[in-house]
Amino acid sequence: MSATTEAPRPKAVLVSVQLPGVIDGEQQSSLKELKRLCQTLGFEVVGEVTQKRQSLGAATLVGKGKLRELAAWTGGKGIVPKGPPGKAKATEEDEEDEDDGTEPAHLEAPPAPTGELRATVIVIDHELSPRQLRNIERATSAEVLDRTGVIIEIFHRHASSRPARLQVEIARLTYVAPRLRETGGGERQRGGVGQRGAGESALELDRRKIRDRISELKTELAAIEGESKTRRAKRQEALRVALVGYTNAGKSSLMRGLTGSPVFIADKLFATLDTTVRALWPESRPRILVSDTVGFIKKLPHDLVASFRSTLDEALEASLLLQVVDAADPVFRAQLQVTREVLDEIGARDVPWILVLNKIDKVAPTEREELLKEFPAALLVSAKDPEDVRRVRDTIIGTFEANMTEVELVVPYNAGSAIGEVHKIHVISESYEEDGVHYRVRAPQSAIERIRAMLP
Repeated sequence: MSATTEAPRPKAVLVSVQLPGVIDGEQQSSLKELKRLCQTLGFEVVGEVTQKRQSLGAATLVGKGKLRELAAWTGGKGIVPKGPPGKAKATEEDEEDEDDGTEPAHLEAPPAPTGELRATVIVIDHELSPRQLRNIERATSAEVLDRTGVIIEIFHRHASSRPARLQVEIARLTYVAPRLRETGGGERQRGGVGQRGAGESALELDRRKIRDRISELKTELAAIEGESKTRRAKRQEALRVALVGYTNAGKSSLMRGLTGSPVFIADKLFATLDTTVRALWPESRPRILVSDTVGFIKKLPHDLVASFRSTLDEALEASLLLQVVDAADPVFRAQLQVTREVLDEIGARDVPWILVLNKIDKVAPTEREELLKEFPAALLVSAKDPEDVRRVRDTIIGTFEANMTEVELVVPYNAGSAIGEVHKIHVISESYEEDGVHYRVRAPQSAIERIRAMLP
């Protein structure tokens, strides 16, 4: 009987340039996060190439020496051949430009690092220009992904609902369009109906097709978002809580604890892309809805922020935000800042919020005391602890109740629909009198006004 074997994972080497003003801790944290992104994609990270520079190289990001070091991981020559791909000249003279990286094409590939297997993918912790991406690929003979490309690929693999898939495809095509390359000779032809226009190259034709496709996707997405807005309008009277925060902060785990719903949980970045809305459980009066949202991340591509605006609308339209943070992460303060910046960008600056320092079970007792001093209003919890989840639930209910109004309502016996609505909110007491049911209720002013409008 033959044993099944897993397909080998693509081997990747990470590249990062440390610019002035970036301290070592920030640099290592960013590389660690990039490594986790790669692992989410299924890559095996086998090495890192880092360099301190005053600025990013315009042609190859890193200097010539580091480019050859990088090529040692992949089996490339570490140089950018002169001329277009496939037509490089081996006898061109080298230009003395550290940022260029172009050299004669006759050099041999540098030896691989001792004992290490060749990498087939290079992942760079910066956003590359089309020129930089093309030059690094030619110098290393490997597939090259920048940070934006990695995030978009993860989103592409994890999106499950139709709106999320449309949003990701729009972002992916927007990213791909300027990075298309001419595969032929770049000839221009005059075409007939439905073919190339006058003087339009194959590359221009491809880009036009992408623009048309993006337009179609946006039209389809607008129709779906219209339906989503209708559903959100129907939930308008309900009290709504949105869980927001950095990716992998534990939002989905807390969501499961608060609602009892089988929300997908995984120790991966961007495990959740689609908005999930469930009622707080045990159910409260009035009913409170809880929504889980896509996680934020440093250097989140602006196209993805724009594409997922409908997902983040749950945060914008929420009555309360729970900002969930992984308190065990040494750089959670920077992650907290990223979350606030994205919330400001979508216009959710003024939505009331509660800070939840999650994964506190992984934090030493002395550090917990320091966190309480630094964040006195925060909730220190572990989403895995039922008691902690109960504290979060009580805090949510208490926050809403603090803004509720306590009034008396007299509902005639023939106003059955109004009686039904009353029992959806918090009824303190009720008595049956000659003129109808006398209720003492505690509810948001908007809910009380709606019930009053139903009375004769």
